[in-house]
Amino acid sequence: MSDQDLKNMMAKLIASQVKTDAQLAKTDERLNKIAKMVGGMGNNQGDVAEEYFVNSLKDNLELLGRHYDVLIPNFTIKSKNITDEYDILLVNGKELAMIEVKYKLHQNDVKGLEKKIINLKALPQYKNYKIYAGVAGFKVPQDTIDLAIKKGYFVLQRKGDVIDTYARELKVS
Repeated sequence: MSDQDLKNMMAKLIASQVKTDAQLAKTDERLNKIAKMVGGMGNNQGDVAEEYFVNSLKDNLELLGRHYDVLIPNFTIKSKNITDEYDILLVNGKELAMIEVKYKLHQNDVKGLEKKIINLKALPQYKNYKIYAGVAGFKVPQDTIDLAIKKGYFVLQRKGDVIDTYARELKVS
């Protein structure tokens, strides 16, 4: 094989590699778009679940036999030491109920509550509060309920007969 043959072969390999790299870049772009769409669907489902539980609790601030003064949705802690998000907080002068909401609950959601409690207790305004923690979801497997109860947390699950009706001037057809 001559030097010229080797150069020609290398040129073909390089051209082939450039073509492959371009195709991989297109594939990566498509996969990123799909990942964004799938992530968006998951976020939408989470938003639906959060809205449901906020709406279910906001008109009657009673939970676990306790009355709360305020419902705080989407509470965020951002400090130099702590960053955390809370889906729902119910607060009165001495107690706080923290609720982590998911469309479908998993055992890891229950396991993550301990850290969230620690982070809330680190805030000066809540350090002396009694904190009750729980999870809420549309789909809650029994093993997740069992784990939550075992750890001393509460579980909220959707019940199908709770709806609000909005109507003003109904059209009769």
